[in-house]
Amino acid sequence: MVDVGGGIDAASNALAQAIALSVRADAGAGWADPIAAYDSVLVPYDPERLDAPAAERRLAQLVTDACERPLAMATGRIHRTPVRYGGADGPDLDAVAERLGLSPAQVVEAHAAASYRVFMLGFAPGFAYLGPLPEALHLPRRDHPRPRVPAGSVSIAGSQTAVYPVTTPGGWHLIGRTEAVIWDARRHEPAMFAPGDFVRFEPVRD
Repeated sequence: MVDVGGGIDAASNALAQAIALSVRADAGAGWADPIAAYDSVLVPYDPERLDAPAAERRLAQLVTDACERPLAMATGRIHRTPVRYGGADGPDLDAVAERLGLSPAQVVEAHAAASYRVFMLGFAPGFAYLGPLPEALHLPRRDHPRPRVPAGSVSIAGSQTAVYPVTTPGGWHLIGRTEAVIWDARRHEPAMFAPGDFVRFEPVRD
């Protein structure tokens, strides 16, 4: 495990993803596919090809190489995702606005104004953790998670936002919904979003 520190931070995440890319490029040495998270990288290896000390030395060099290269902060795809905010599509929008001291329109404006980095995938197939969320929209998760959140629900919690790719339980605040298919196992790339991509939410006007 390589821990670069920084928590939920775009620069730390970019470095973690750069390290993962370096490991993938060196796959012939005995590495399995690395998994990058917010600010860390899990690096599996084949102990029949690399013993632990050799793996540690080689990985340390890959980390050093990645740290010495300029970080590519915007090399991923940009996904422009249409969203219907509020109403039945975003049942928590009014309550979120009241708690934040904003109008619903101000919440929508702030949410749609930002460009969100895909930090990592987890929790459910294709569930992308996106951020950073504008500070004015930071809220803790709901006290009582819903047993069923519809696929396509656009949500916020803490310093992040996300789109539920499949119907699943969830404790984030639902402020809108998209008709974009975020996860489809029949596609060549089942997940619409990938780490390093960027997402822009575009309000659908009636």
